[in-house]
Amino acid sequence: MGKIAEEIKSYLKKTDTVLWIFTAIAIIYSLLLISDMQRAGNYNYLFTQSLAIIVGFIAAWLVSIINYKFMVKHWLVFALIAVGLAGMVFVFGVRVSGTDDTAWIRLPGGITFQPSEFMKLCFIITFTRHLAFLKENEKIGSVLGVLSLLVHVGIPIVLIHIQGDDGAVLIFLFIAIVMTFLAGVPARYYAILGGMIAVGLPVLWNIFLNNEHRNRILALFDLDGNAMTNYGWQQYQGKMSIASGQLYGAGLYNGRRVEYGIVPEQENDFIFTVAGEEFGFIGCIILLTILAVIIIRVLINAKNAYDSYGRFICCGVFAMIASQTIINIGMVLGVIPVIGITLPFFSSGGTSVLSMMISIGLVQSVMYNQEKDMDRAKIRLGSQSRAKI
Repeated sequence: MGKIAEEIKSYLKKTDTVLWIFTAIAIIYSLLLISDMQRAGNYNYLFTQSLAIIVGFIAAWLVSIINYKFMVKHWLVFALIAVGLAGMVFVFGVRVSGTDDTAWIRLPGGITFQPSEFMKLCFIITFTRHLAFLKENEKIGSVLGVLSLLVHVGIPIVLIHIQGDDGAVLIFLFIAIVMTFLAGVPARYYAILGGMIAVGLPVLWNIFLNNEHRNRILALFDLDGNAMTNYGWQQYQGKMSIASGQLYGAGLYNGRRVEYGIVPEQENDFIFTVAGEEFGFIGCIILLTILAVIIIRVLINAKNAYDSYGRFICCGVFAMIASQTIINIGMVLGVIPVIGITLPFFSSGGTSVLSMMISIGLVQSVMYNQEKDMDRAKIRLGSQSRAKI
């Protein structure tokens, strides 16, 4: 037992312990919220979530001990996995209850998973290699270099857009923008991109957005009509639930709106409303603080990374978690249209929590393997010094 304890201590010393602790706190909080909202239905979300969390922690640990450089150098494997996952959706894709896209795959036993969640992780790894290659060859600011990045980003975006999962498309865009910006892509390209988007807004509105997308946006400005009847109903009821919690909330298992399932999809995209009703403003602040610490720790690890591979991986994970948090909270508060983005670590859904845990494992891999490399370097230097003596 003593040897095992020493191994665990040594492992934690080489990783970001604070990140592990707050990830665990987020998971515990999420289980409280999910167990609370289960009063509204018969499906055992808590069992599914608990199973995914156990698998997620094991996967995160396994990923953390695999050298991130090894993963990046074998980027082609992850590219093939991503394309394979996207292809499976076109063949076996289904639409699950509460969604408006065909971006899920149903496995034997009725289990469903969303391939785009794992495609994000594959994308972070392949995009890391692409950015590092351009940096190494001093082409990060060249027109051809930027065009190659656009093609790289465009492939998963087009595949996922065809499936109808435009929420995931938005997350891919945020990941790409943050990673390219921190990699040193010149600002003029973002200005050009912004100008193209501004000019193309009418085309986007009239051609690429369907009636449901447009109505969800219009619902944000139609509080007396649409919001009370159709596309804005979920957000309106979500805000009512949060407001009903006031400062301290009704208390765990006491919220009546949670019990009667008044807010649609409260176990998933709108889990924040459960925290608001049961734990009030204080509970919401605690939840946001937990996520803020996780996001900041990932960003700090990006800053402390010793090489471009490590920095880009951490930046990609930072962008993924931060963008999903901001968009999800914005959806719930009615300042962003509902686009089906889960709240990291908190929303019910095995695929979502599993991908988030693996992303934490990627960040820990950067920390763990850098520490191991430093230890090996110290041993080599010590051996060389003794040999000279």
